[in-house]
Amino acid sequence: MLHLSVMNITPDTFRIILYVMAALAVVVFIALYQVKAGYGILIDKSWGITISNKWAWMIMEAPVFIAMCWFWVMSPRKWDLVPFIFFLLFQIHYLQRSFIFPWLIKGKSRMPVLIMLMGIVFNLANAFIQGQWIFFLAPETMYTNSWLRDPRFLLGIILFLTGLIVNIQSDNTIRHLRKAGDNNHYLPERGLFRYVTSANYLGEIVEWLGFAVLTWSLSGFVFFLWTFANLVPRAHAIHKRYQEEFSSEMASEPRKRIFPFIY
Repeated sequence: MLHLSVMNITPDTFRIILYVMAALAVVVFIALYQVKAGYGILIDKSWGITISNKWAWMIMEAPVFIAMCWFWVMSPRKWDLVPFIFFLLFQIHYLQRSFIFPWLIKGKSRMPVLIMLMGIVFNLANAFIQGQWIFFLAPETMYTNSWLRDPRFLLGIILFLTGLIVNIQSDNTIRHLRKAGDNNHYLPERGLFRYVTSANYLGEIVEWLGFAVLTWSLSGFVFFLWTFANLVPRAHAIHKRYQEEFSSEMASEPRKRIFPFIY
């Protein structure tokens, strides 16, 4: 059966997959400085057919939540405490991203179907590498209960929860810039937006850095690398857009793109 062949992937093959995905992340990082992903404030009709942002976000993010549930159900380790905690943390993010965040979006913004489909492909690939490692390929002696006292887990959980809170709060700040039915863009200025123009992306990067640290895994690092490669160029593009639209405010209150005082 297909699911058995997927579960029985060898560690060497899995490692090659991770190396390929890491290399692709570098390519994406470079490419996104040249080609802007046309959704949100950077919406671009040249990307083709669009659908409602609300539906697009849910359809794009829900597959990773569902796929991760499948990996968990299929795993003989599903009730081991540490892998279960990893699973819960991962799913908390995607529960919010798939089924809560989209329906809080105000306005009538849209997303190109092509971008949504690319997001689905990446999300399924990410569920595969995280699920394979956590539930099947990690050494059985690695994630014992003693891992919960390991400095890597403790630091990682602090980073993860901090990033999650920053991400949700920053999204909330952006959301309340608009009234119902308003499609205009506004410059966010509360919270970490006083220091960067993409505080929501900063939160997400910190969140997945934390996940990479608390799992201390190459699969976690590859996900962090992809998050970085996707969001840092986008933060750069948004910063340029804000400089064009809100030149006086940006000049009087200069702020960085995504990392306070750095970039």
